[in-house]
Amino acid sequence: MAIDPSNILLNGRVAVVTGGGSGIGRGIAAGLKAFGAQVAIWEINPDSCASAAAEIGALGIVTDVRDAEAVDSALERSSAELGTVSILMNNAGGVFYSPLLDTAEKGWDALYRANLRHVFLCTQRVARAMVKAKIGGSITTVTSIEGARAAPGYASYAAAKAGVINYTKTAALELAQYGIRVNALAPDVTLTEGIMAIAPPGAEARFAFTIPMGRAGHVDEMAGAAVFLASDMSSYITGQTIHVDGGTQASSGWYHKPETGDYILGPP
Repeated sequence: MAIDPSNILLNGRVAVVTGGGSGIGRGIAAGLKAFGAQVAIWEINPDSCASAAAEIGALGIVTDVRDAEAVDSALERSSAELGTVSILMNNAGGVFYSPLLDTAEKGWDALYRANLRHVFLCTQRVARAMVKAKIGGSITTVTSIEGARAAPGYASYAAAKAGVINYTKTAALELAQYGIRVNALAPDVTLTEGIMAIAPPGAEARFAFTIPMGRAGHVDEMAGAAVFLASDMSSYITGQTIHVDGGTQASSGWYHKPETGDYILGPP
C-alpha cells in the first residue's frame, strides 16, 4: 500500500478533546481542526471553553469529565450537532504537590478522578458509540513522563498516569476487534500557560541542560503527534505510549554539562 499524503487528513471525522480550553488540549483541538476534523471541546472552565471554541471554530461544551452524567450529556450533544465521534483525545488532568507521608485519602481520590477516572468514562462512552455505529476510530490519552518514572512528591499523580499507560494497552487489545485504536502521548515539560505561570526565573535556560534536545516542548509539537495518531497514517499503531519529550525518557539521568554541553550522568 503506497503512502498517500491525504492519509493525514481528518476530513469528515468528528473529534472530542477533553480539557481543550487551554494548554496542550487547546493546541490539540486546533491541530485536529486544521487537518479537517469537526471538533468538540469538553472543558470545565466556561471562559476558556468559550474562548477556545471561538478561536478554533469548535463546538464548546462546558463539561466536568469526572462526572458520568456530564460525559453522557456532552457526548449526546456532540453527536447530535457534529455526528458520531470517531476521534477522542483524553487530555483533561490536574496535579498538585502531595508528599507520600502527607497525602490524605481525599487528595489521593482527587488526583485519581482528575487523571484516571475520566479516561475510563470518556473512553468507554465514546467506544460504545463507535461500536454501535459500526465505525472504527482512534482514542488517545495524554499521560505524562511521570507515569514512566519516579516522581517524588507526586506519587498519587504518577500512579494515575502510570494507570493510564496500562489502561491504554488493555483497552487497545479489547477494542482492536472493532477497528478502534488506543494510544497515549507522554509529554515532559511543555510550554503551556500554566507552566509559564509557575516556572521560576531562568527555568527555560535550565531546560537546555535537562532535556536532550536542549529546550522545552511546544503545544504544537504535541498536537502534531496527536494528529498523526488520529489519522490513517498510524493505522497499524495501537497500545503504544509515544514520548513527545525531547528525549527525556531515553536519557534516564543523563544531562548536558553546562560548561561544555557534553553528557554527564547526574544533575547538571
